[in-house]
Amino acid sequence: MSSPPPLPAGNGTGLLKAVYRRVVDNFLAVVTVPLAAAALVAAARFGPEELAGRLLREARPVHLFLAAFLPAAAATVYLMLRPRAVYLVDYACFRTASNCRVPFSTFLEHAKQVPVLNERSVRFMTKLLERSGLGEETCLPPAHHYIPPYNYCTLDAARGEVDLVVFGALDDLFAKTGISPGAIDILVVNCSLFCPTPSFVDMIINRYKLRSDVRSTHLSGMGCSAGLISVGLARNLLQVAPRGTHALVVSTETITPNYYVGSERAMLLPNCLFRIGGAAALLSNSPSRARFRLKHVVRTLTGAQDSAYTCVFQQEDDHGNVGINLNKDLMTIAGNALKANITAIGPLVLPASEQLLFALSFIARRVLSGGFRPYLPDFRTAFEHFCIHAGGRAVIDELQRSLGLSDQDVEASRMALHRFGNTSSSSVWYELAYIEAKGRMRKGDRVWMIGFGSGFKCNSAAWECIAPARSAEGPWATAIHRYPVDIPDVLKH
Repeated sequence: MSSPPPLPAGNGTGLLKAVYRRVVDNFLAVVTVPLAAAALVAAARFGPEELAGRLLREARPVHLFLAAFLPAAAATVYLMLRPRAVYLVDYACFRTASNCRVPFSTFLEHAKQVPVLNERSVRFMTKLLERSGLGEETCLPPAHHYIPPYNYCTLDAARGEVDLVVFGALDDLFAKTGISPGAIDILVVNCSLFCPTPSFVDMIINRYKLRSDVRSTHLSGMGCSAGLISVGLARNLLQVAPRGTHALVVSTETITPNYYVGSERAMLLPNCLFRIGGAAALLSNSPSRARFRLKHVVRTLTGAQDSAYTCVFQQEDDHGNVGINLNKDLMTIAGNALKANITAIGPLVLPASEQLLFALSFIARRVLSGGFRPYLPDFRTAFEHFCIHAGGRAVIDELQRSLGLSDQDVEASRMALHRFGNTSSSSVWYELAYIEAKGRMRKGDRVWMIGFGSGFKCNSAAWECIAPARSAEGPWATAIHRYPVDIPDVLKH
């Protein structure tokens, strides 16, 4: 149990709220301490010898047997059925190189070389970039630096991006952890839009010469929240694996072959927002050298609704050009998915005081026919840090408003979007790296990762810090001293 917040001075409402939280969150202690004291007083009235004599005279053999057997049996069953703890040993993010940088002027100049893009489309992309929250240092893969870029987005170029991003992140991870590739027992990779043959897992196995009995899976088509799905899958496999098993999770999105060359505005959005990036994480069911403990993974699927299913959709436009269509109702659908997800994760992470307020609000609204506004739980009582998928400025704004978060709570997400762009499923790892690079992570701190993806999905992962990073090395090593930066509503050139 985390320590309660200090009582505020000079604020009556804040004082009452703090007292309420302390009493409710420590209700078990409030009840058991007086009962234990009463038991001790009662025991003191008799003496240990008289109590023992009474128990031996009045208790039957069956009572003594049950008193010894039932607790032992209950403890055995609990130890056998309780979930095995899963830990994050460490993680690494791909470090973008300066020669892959794409300033807005370069991006727009290349866009003008696409024959189907008229001046109106270029103006639309310009306005989108100015409002996107992206900075001038985001990076695209090498193939997108040629003119015209779509002529060079070949299969070999896509495999080259995998070599650059995935192997770069894995090299860093193996160097940080000191783990040999031969010690990897489970491999889970997620990349939605690029599914070559042989698969990503085969490429990794071949590059690092992993063992022939490694259990491997490639998740595709699951969107930007697939990274947390991969963590959940690795956790499930580690639950039934021998102690000391290592699981490698790789999250990326290969964007080389997915350059849209049409003029549909809804399908031009991914061209403007998505950037090169990837991350690798090493999980284990042993706490040895672990840095975080995985507390919960909660997945919410809304694909049964047609509107949610089609809001992020890969399709052809009227001229046969393939791209990703982002529906105008995307934010509304994401908001509904978020509500379902926080309803599921809330009881797992929120303190009793917040759960009680939510329950009372729910009952009051039912009894009084909606006369009360629904109570929004304060998730800052459950987490110290938030890693919200940097899908775009509107996504971060909506979650900040919906969850009642401060600017500092969403700073990591905004800065990751500014420096790296939308790196799909790996974005939450860049945000965690930002928090650690800033030196804000402390032992015992709790982290909430939130991801959104096609389908439509909203997935969450809750972590508890065991050992903060010792240094700021990582994707922010050369830039952290310049952040945070001010991000205006519209950039002025």
